[in-house]
Order: sequence, then C-alpha cells, then structure tokens
Amino acid sequence: MIREGCVDVVVNCAGYGLAGAAEDTSVDEARALMETNFFGVFRVCRAVLPVMRFQSEGYIVNISSIGGLIGIPFQSLYSASKFAVEGFTEALRAEVQRFGIRVVMIEPGDFHTGFTEHRHKAFEADENSAYKDRFEKALGVMEADEMKGPSPEKIGHLLEKIITTRSPRLRYRVGPVSEKATVELKKIMPSKLFERAIMWYYQII
Repeated sequence: MIREGCVDVVVNCAGYGLAGAAEDTSVDEARALMETNFFGVFRVCRAVLPVMRFQSEGYIVNISSIGGLIGIPFQSLYSASKFAVEGFTEALRAEVQRFGIRVVMIEPGDFHTGFTEHRHKAFEADENSAYKDRFEKALGVMEADEMKGPSPEKIGHLLEKIITTRSPRLRYRVGPVSEKATVELKKIMPSKLFERAIMWYYQII
C-alpha cells in the first residue's frame, strides 16, 4: 500500500479447519479458530476500506465455504466461522457499495489442497471421547472428499473472472457438482429430511 499508493484487490483466504465434537472443543480452541477464520477477515477489511473508499473503487473477495451454508457434523466450529463470514460479507457489501467497492464471496466445496493435512483436531477428541466412533467415520468421509477434490487452480480462474467483472455477484459457488447441488437441496427439502441425509452421508446414523 505504501509503495503503490492504492489497493485494487484484497483476497481474504487465510483459515484452517478444526475437527471434533463441539463438546470436545475447548473455548480456547474455538476462540483461536474464530480469530483466524473470522476476525482475520474483519481486520483486513477494516484496514483497507478507508483506502478503497478514498479511491472510490476496489474489490474485496472473502473466501467462505459450502461449510458456511451447511453445518458440517464434527466441524461445528469451522462451520460457525464460515457462517460468520457469510453474514459479515453480505452486510458489508450493502454498506460499501455506494463507494464503488465490490464485495464478493467465493464458496468453495472440497478441493485437493493442504487443508486436509493441516486440519486441527480438538484436543479432547481422543480415545476417551464419547463421540469417538462417529467422529472417526465422519472425518474419514471429509478427508476422502477433500483428497478426491479438484485442483485449486479452478478457484484462481474464478478469482480472475471476478476481479475483471464490473458488477460481480455476491456469491460464487465452486467445487464438485454434488456439493453445490446439496446447497440447493437444503432450500427445497423438508428440514428434517435434509438433516437425516447429512447425518447419513457422514455415517453418523
């Protein structure tokens, strides 16, 4: 910012996963996750907004997740952080649009990245956890989906498209067709049936 005197594009993509039952997750673990996944986004946005407002233009692209649209069992805190990003980004877009600032979300599904290897596990998600068996089954499904996911280059191409579009949409969903379809199913299926379907998919019923 000091060298160029302007900020044209900001992409907020820092974040990590935290797997484990909510009961097995400490307040400190939850707070650390929110500090990175949500408050990190908030701080960066707050830092660049005065510059973009002065310029009367700029793009802010926040990386959310399909996990910010559907609560993922045994990733409750991760989903909570991304639900927070969703609400914040939607409101921020309305607040700053009149200044020529374009605020957008990318909502990725599962991609083959280092996310799987670097996922944190709740400290108490161990052999003594009452949730051990179901947690391990659900985690196995998550990791398999991530490992067979597409390359993140697809997100890079989407990002290029967004920042060369004068009037981008609020949300851009990207990833496996089945995961994008699940978001649409949530809108039309009876809530209890959808809940059962998610639990069945993650092998916890």
